Amino acid sequence: MKTSVIGYPRIGANRELKFASEKYFRQEISEKKLEMQARELRRLHWETQKMHGVDLIPSNDFSFYDTILDTANMLGIVPQRYQALGLNRLETYFAMARGYQGNHGDVKALAMKKWFNTNYHYMVPEIDDETEIRLTNNKVLREFLEAKGLGIMTKPVIPGAFTFLKLARFTGNRTAEEVAEAVAAVYGELVASLEENGVEWIQFDEPALVMDMTAKDISLFQKLYKQILASKKAAKCLLQTYFGDIRDCYTQVMELAFDGIGLDFVEGEKSLELVLKQGFPSGKLLFAGVVNGKNIWRNNYNKTVELVRSLQAVCPETVIGTSCSLLHVPYTLDSEEMLSGHQKRYLAFAQEKLAELEELKDILSAAHTEGNAAFQENIRLFDKPRECGNDAVREKIKALRDADFVRLPDFDERKKLQKEVFGLPLLPTTTIGSFPQTAEVRANRAGWKSGAVTDEQYHAFIQKKIAECIALQEEIGLDVLVHGEFERNDMVEYFGEKLDGFLFTQKGWVQSYGTRCVKPPIIWADVSFRGAMTVRESVYAQSLTQKPVKGMLTGPVTILNWSFPREDISLRESTLQIALAIREEVLDLERNGIRIIQIDEAALREKLPLRKTDWDSRYLDWAIPAFRLVHSGVKPETQIHTHMCYSEFNDIIKQIDAMDADVITFEASRSDLTILDALAANGFRTDVGPGVYDIHSPRVPEIAEIVSVLKRILENASPYKVWVNPDCGLKTRAEKEVKASLANMVAAALEMRGKSAHE
Repeated sequence: MKTSVIGYPRIGANRELKFASEKYFRQEISEKKLEMQARELRRLHWETQKMHGVDLIPSNDFSFYDTILDTANMLGIVPQRYQALGLNRLETYFAMARGYQGNHGDVKALAMKKWFNTNYHYMVPEIDDETEIRLTNNKVLREFLEAKGLGIMTKPVIPGAFTFLKLARFTGNRTAEEVAEAVAAVYGELVASLEENGVEWIQFDEPALVMDMTAKDISLFQKLYKQILASKKAAKCLLQTYFGDIRDCYTQVMELAFDGIGLDFVEGEKSLELVLKQGFPSGKLLFAGVVNGKNIWRNNYNKTVELVRSLQAVCPETVIGTSCSLLHVPYTLDSEEMLSGHQKRYLAFAQEKLAELEELKDILSAAHTEGNAAFQENIRLFDKPRECGNDAVREKIKALRDADFVRLPDFDERKKLQKEVFGLPLLPTTTIGSFPQTAEVRANRAGWKSGAVTDEQYHAFIQKKIAECIALQEEIGLDVLVHGEFERNDMVEYFGEKLDGFLFTQKGWVQSYGTRCVKPPIIWADVSFRGAMTVRESVYAQSLTQKPVKGMLTGPVTILNWSFPREDISLRESTLQIALAIREEVLDLERNGIRIIQIDEAALREKLPLRKTDWDSRYLDWAIPAFRLVHSGVKPETQIHTHMCYSEFNDIIKQIDAMDADVITFEASRSDLTILDALAANGFRTDVGPGVYDIHSPRVPEIAEIVSVLKRILENASPYKVWVNPDCGLKTRAEKEVKASLANMVAAALEMRGKSAHE
């Protein structure tokens, strides 16, 4: 019995990579110093896995920003606008990730999208007709040799050629099929270079295989790997899939000359059935993903042993491993001092999952499992259910009726009332919610949590920042204001802390994109409303201005999706519990005079099944009503907004419209406003605010640039339906950038407002 890890977290247990990268961006450290920090993190991660007995340790799972971006750079897929800046390799890499504005030019970043059904984001490669695909940067070999120099034989991990091409954006006339041969040739070079240096296993990650696969897709996949595998000699090649099963192409995958096939037995609903019914080729190793790489609950050894034993009946030499990369969970429980010993017994972060693999290996290698102490302890853990129920909450869920999910009157009647109440101009301007979280803001919060800052001092500081934020927005000329969210650490963690049923970590950081890390709460028990969460700050902000100030909330689906969910009750039930709690806050805000309430559902799509054939009644049929439950009790003149970002929404536009919000803001700038066509094609009813500039880049958009964006928007939508806003919250940006960007946005809106009024 051997063990394999698909990938390991890379930001550092204390976010060392984040802080080093941000110092590099501010020119406080050199590229050499940044590279030194990266090497130290890689060494630590490899040695940690070796210490826990992992047999197949990954390399090239490290990245300064994103592994898909790394692969694009490796293949020479660097659009001309970035090459023209004349920067060095690392500077060009970060320009692609973050955009660039300086002495060398002004370019936007590549588009950024969600990585399948996770809260991780990847950079979208661009391939045009002039792109010359060739091996320009063999990072895979460098990191393999780096580990080898430390005495650690790793399994290089390469984002698969098929997944890479499926995720890429083709901006010219060429297609994936037309560049497949060139891409496969580079992958063949990679294999050859690794073989020359003594590699034993090479892992090709192909999560795209778990999605709907057409005959054309299967043909492309076969074409790529017949060419890639033809070049291998001594090395063994592993095809690694995750986030689901490969029911559409199981036979074709098995026919190719891979030495190992990695299947997900956590999210792959059909994986076991496929192996048992269709068999598994002799001569190949099955890599069974049995330890959940996306959630933080302990593995149930009894169930896992039963699963692996059934697989071994077909595949005697099964390798056990993680279901996906451990990138999606925090580092370790060792530094969590606030969690009780009882709570920790049920949890496993990345390092603990390595220990689980080690214990499972011992259990499965033994002739008899009954005498294994770890196995018996695990059985006792799962012998009784956790005490986490709340009878009152469960009775409320049972009492829900169809009418509780419907808001009256209908959208058109509400829109007329709201137009009279608010008297907003054409193309009203607003922001998504948060303003910059400066060092001063973070220090005030940290001081308050440690007791160094009193409650009175803390709230006085928050009020001061709110007053400054309102004054700034008034100065800029925004039409609908926000209070800035200076009291909030994270849009999910903040609400979880004020609801019953959640657990929180001290260092449970997970990478979301680049240097952006989040600390997802853990849904431990039934969720319930404890008391007002946002009313004080919202009411104070509204008292400072005659303009409407939005109440800012996070929606129930996003709170669920950006937390680590329970596994002992359904996602639907857990979401409805959260929805009832947020509904209480919505009604409380309304009672206190807040007339516009934004309920963000940035993560709506994340639990949507990756296969469209699995969509029916599986997720949207309860996720959309859960959102409606939150706002169905408000008055007609109360305006409900929501916000969504960095996902593919075009194919669920009708369901989004059915959320029955009054205004929906979308991230659109990085996706080149592609959502506009879908809005127009589906007769989208809800008023919309497609983001007019990218907030995840430090560059400041010019007025003319935003005017151009607004012209494109108005070609697809009536000016009476369009709002003007950035594409996301401003929390991560510098104050100077924010003021300049918003001022340009308002100026652009005024220019277009004048034109629209005369047309």
